Amino acid sequence: MAPPLPQSGPAVQYSPEDEALFSKISWRLLPLLIVCYIIAFLDRVNIGFAQLQMRETLAFSDAAYAFGAGVFFLGYFMFEVPSNLMLEKVGARKTLLRIMLCWGIAASAMMFVTTPTVFYILRFILGACEAGFFPGIILYLTYWYPGPRRGKVIALFMTGATIAYLIAGPLSGAIMKYMDGLMGYRGWQWLFVTQGLPASILGIVAFFYFKDKPEDAGWLSTQEKQRLRKVLDDDAAASGHSASHGSFGALLTSPQVWMMALVYFLFLGATYVMVFWTPTLIKGWGVKDVFTVGLLSSLGPAAAMVSMVLIGRSSDKHNERRKHFMFCCTLAATGALIVIFTQGSLALNLLGLVILSIGQSSATPLFFTSTSEIIPKKIAAGGIALVSSLGNLGPAVMPSVVAMVNTATGTPIASLYLVAALWFVAGLILMAVVKARTAAHPALAAA
Repeated sequence: MAPPLPQSGPAVQYSPEDEALFSKISWRLLPLLIVCYIIAFLDRVNIGFAQLQMRETLAFSDAAYAFGAGVFFLGYFMFEVPSNLMLEKVGARKTLLRIMLCWGIAASAMMFVTTPTVFYILRFILGACEAGFFPGIILYLTYWYPGPRRGKVIALFMTGATIAYLIAGPLSGAIMKYMDGLMGYRGWQWLFVTQGLPASILGIVAFFYFKDKPEDAGWLSTQEKQRLRKVLDDDAAASGHSASHGSFGALLTSPQVWMMALVYFLFLGATYVMVFWTPTLIKGWGVKDVFTVGLLSSLGPAAAMVSMVLIGRSSDKHNERRKHFMFCCTLAATGALIVIFTQGSLALNLLGLVILSIGQSSATPLFFTSTSEIIPKKIAAGGIALVSSLGNLGPAVMPSVVAMVNTATGTPIASLYLVAALWFVAGLILMAVVKARTAAHPALAAA
C-alpha cells in the first residue's frame, strides 16, 4: 500500500509582488479560457434542451436518448489520455486548435441526426473530438500557478461551465422557439449549428493568442519569468514532486489515484444525470414553454457562479480541499432530497435545484485542484487525464441507469435518491483518500 498522498496544510502567503504576478497571468489567460469552456459546456449539455423538441421530429425513446447522451463520454474516455500526452509534447496551442476545430464541426453536424444510429455515432465522434480539452486546460494551468493558488484559479476557469448552463437554458429555449422553421430547419437543428461553430472559430483564436509555457510569454518581463519559475519550483519541492516518482506505470498501480478516479466517476455521474434531466424535470412540474423551462433551469447556475469562486477562495486561504469538497457534496445531496420531498411546490422544487447546483458546481474545481496537487509533475499530463477519463465513464453509464429506474418506477423522482447517494459517497471517499499535509510550504517562511 502506497503512503497517503499529501493534500492540505498550513495556509500559504505570497509576497505582494507574487500576487501581482498571479493577477497579471490571470487577466491574460482566464478570460479566453473561460469563453472556450462556455462553448465546450454548451456543446456538451445542449442535448438536454434539444431533446425536448427533437422528440416531436424523431421518435426516440428515453433509453435511446439516454444512451446517446452517455455515449459522448465513451469517445471522451478513449481519447482523453492520448490527447493530454500529446499536449505535453506539441504544446497547448496546437492541441487546442485540433480539439476545438474538430469538435465545432462535429457539434454542428448534429443538426443532421435522423435515426438513433446516426445520433449515437455523432455523439461518440463529438466526445472523441472534445477529449483532452478539460484535463488539458487543468494541466496547462499547472504551468502557470503553484498549488496553493490553483483552487481559486480553477474555480474561476470552471465558472465557464456555470455561465454556460446559466445561458444555455434561455439561449437554447429562444433558439428553438424563435428560429423554428427558419430556412426549413427545426429549432433544435439551429441550436446545434449556432452553438457548435463558435468552437472552431475560438480554436483558431486560441492558437494565436496563447503561449505554450511562461518562458515563451512576451508579455512577461525577464524578472517576472524568473520569479514565477522560482515560485513553481518551490511549490514542486514542497509537494515532494521535484524528485523522481517513477513511471506512468507506477501511477497505474497507485490505490490513491484509482480511488480519486472512483470519486470522480460517482460525482460526475450524478452531476450529468441532473444536467441531462433537469429540463425534463422542470417540464414535468407543469412548465410547458421551452423558453420558460430554459429560464428556470438557469436559476441554480446563477447562484453557483458566485459560490464556487467564494468556496475556491476559502479553500486556497486555508490550503484545504477535502473538507470543502465534502461540504459541497453534502450540499448537493441535500438539494436533491429537497426536490424529492417537496413535490407539488414549484418554488420549493426550484429552491432544491439551486442548492443542488451550488454544491455540485463548487465541488468540481476543488476536486481537480486536489488532483493537480497529488499527482507528481513528471506524470501530471497522463495522471490528470487518467483520473478525468475514468471519471467520465460515470456520465456514460448513469443516464442509462437513471432511464431504467425512471421507466421502472414511472417517475424521475426515484432516481434522485441515487443521485443524492452518489454525491455523498463521493465526498466520503475523498475524505478517506486525501490526507492532511503536515509539512510547511516554503512560502510561509518568506511571509
